[in-house]
Amino acid sequence: MKIELRMRAAVLVPACWLALTGSLHAQNMPGGPPRPGSWAPIDAPTLARDYARRGEFEKAVFLFEKLKSDEQTAPTMLPDYLAALQSLKRYKDAEKLVKKAIKQHPEEGGYGVALGGLYAAAGDPAAADKQYQRVVSQLTVAQVVPVAAEFGQRNLPAWAERSYLRGRELAKNNTEYAPQLIQLYTQSQEQDKLLAETLRLVERDEQQLPFVRNMLQNALHEDKDFDALEKILVARVQAQPDQNAYSELLLWLQVQRHDFTGALVQVRALDRRTGAQGARVLSLAGIAQRNRDYATAIAACQYVVREYKSGPYYQIARQLLLQAREAQVRDTYPVDLAQVRALAADYQALLTELGRTPAAAPVMRQLANLYAFQLDDKLKAMSLLQEVIDMPRAETDVVDEAKTTLGDLFLLKGEPWEATLLYSQVEKAHPEAPLGYEAKLRNARLSYFAADFKLAQSHLDILKEATTREIANDAMQLSLLIQESTAEDTLGLALKDYAAVEALVFQNKIPQAEAGLDALLRKYPSHALTDDALYLKAKLQRRTGDYAAAVRTLGQITGNPKYDVLSDDALFLTAEIQDENLKDKAQAQTLYQALLTKYPGSIYVAEARKRFRRLRGDAVQ
Repeated sequence: MKIELRMRAAVLVPACWLALTGSLHAQNMPGGPPRPGSWAPIDAPTLARDYARRGEFEKAVFLFEKLKSDEQTAPTMLPDYLAALQSLKRYKDAEKLVKKAIKQHPEEGGYGVALGGLYAAAGDPAAADKQYQRVVSQLTVAQVVPVAAEFGQRNLPAWAERSYLRGRELAKNNTEYAPQLIQLYTQSQEQDKLLAETLRLVERDEQQLPFVRNMLQNALHEDKDFDALEKILVARVQAQPDQNAYSELLLWLQVQRHDFTGALVQVRALDRRTGAQGARVLSLAGIAQRNRDYATAIAACQYVVREYKSGPYYQIARQLLLQAREAQVRDTYPVDLAQVRALAADYQALLTELGRTPAAAPVMRQLANLYAFQLDDKLKAMSLLQEVIDMPRAETDVVDEAKTTLGDLFLLKGEPWEATLLYSQVEKAHPEAPLGYEAKLRNARLSYFAADFKLAQSHLDILKEATTREIANDAMQLSLLIQESTAEDTLGLALKDYAAVEALVFQNKIPQAEAGLDALLRKYPSHALTDDALYLKAKLQRRTGDYAAAVRTLGQITGNPKYDVLSDDALFLTAEIQDENLKDKAQAQTLYQALLTKYPGSIYVAEARKRFRRLRGDAVQ
């Protein structure tokens, strides 16, 4: 009998322990419960936490209560134990547990926050606030960050802020914990505090400017917020002109808002103060030119030419000045030939001053472009380009850019084989560089003009993966044009006519191109190319100064649901014409707003928003 009882007990004990500690995990193990002899016991703390996280709080508390006191209050155990008690509304037991934990682990500031959270859960907010205040008042430097993080996790940003500010008092440093506070104010959208904190940080440590600019970029979305920051910065720059941080931040803000005129004032002062000798002013000139603020770009270059005649950037400024003027002439419709001739004369004067040296090669190439594409003097242009190509010690990139342009001129002369030879040379010399991609794109365009769409497509398929976004986009657009136009019209008859028109545009034969488009539209009235033809026609009408006709042509696209692919392009171009050419600011503002509303995914949204805000008067002038 004794032997039998002992055997039964030996069987019962492991079975009970398995029921207590293993049943849950056995259910979840692949293949079901473990086979006899393969089971490994699971420790009670792990199983207790597992029950708590699964919502089986009674089982969890039963196991937690069996643990040793120091195990119950360990940082890895207390949160789950406390959560289980709170879920069972055993608030008194939970309070005893947390107070015991605070006594055993006084270094754990987060336990005090947990006690306040318990009071709040029990419906006593006054006790919770009193406890939170006690935690903050008793903080040590080591506890500041973890306690603030605990408040943050409990969605108590005000108490997180108080923790950081108390830590600042302890550190006796008014910028201590600034990054954490800036992050906190960004999340809570407290813009006034955010601006004050960021300005305090950069005033004390200018090295924090990149961090501050990044945080402001993420935090400020409304125009009123940018206005508030600009107002503060202007006042501080005036009060403390020697504090570079404020000027740097104001310059950044003005560039963000495309207020390049205001930015020029700031960058000139910073350039003088930092001894940059015009470098920073020229950098702004480049940004302004890319954003088509040619007046500011020209003014910036003129400033460097005037103020730094003996400086290292004088000749660069002279060249950039002419490039900005050239961009302005090209972008003003209709093109003023008198201004083009004056610009060519200024290029020639600079070339005479520099001499025909490698340093003058970029000037020669720019002058050749003017002769070729604006003044229709191809022979003079080709002579200049060939001189650059043959010039010893000229920079390789400049020489290959000249080859690319010379290839264009051979194409204009009707000598495609000479053109493709030059393009291929440049492509081979720069296989993985933007210049090589540009040459390949020219080769693709040449094949397109020649109506060899299959060869053009083979070039374009490679260019879609180009690292240069503009080239990849151009390749994608031309590729899609070919695919869509030949999907139904497999012979590509309409596309051949359209490519011939684009060749005329490339040759600057605008009247012939317009006539070709009209003929194409009559011949293929419902073709997939109709919207492309109308869009190109509107752009040519704008180039010749017939703005009203351009708007009417674009209206045929925006007013027809069939042309949804180019509808946002047409709407943006219409707004641009109203804005820049017809000077109807009210109508332009309405059209920009319409684009933002109707086409929120358009590539023009960012630019349309900037222009809409400018017309509305948001940007400081």
